Amino acid sequence: MLFDFLYFMDMDFLYFPEDKSEYIRGFFVLLIFMIGALIAMIFFHTQSKKEEKYYDNKFKNVDYKEDPSEDKE
Repeated sequence: MLFDFLYFMDMDFLYFPEDKSEYIRGFFVLLIFMIGALIAMIFFHTQSKKEEKYYDNKFKNVDYKEDPSEDKE
């Protein structure tokens, strides 16, 4: 059904342009999204390190027991 729609719209399934300069626009769009993904990854990594440092300092002196049933003995 999808292929019939594409055929009706006179679109090939895979489009390889004869003019290779059309690839330049796609390359720039890919480059923009890759840079955005890299910036997002760096942002999440730095925020994670900040939160880890904050919670390490906040709960530094808290002593947790492995098994809460040990208190009952």
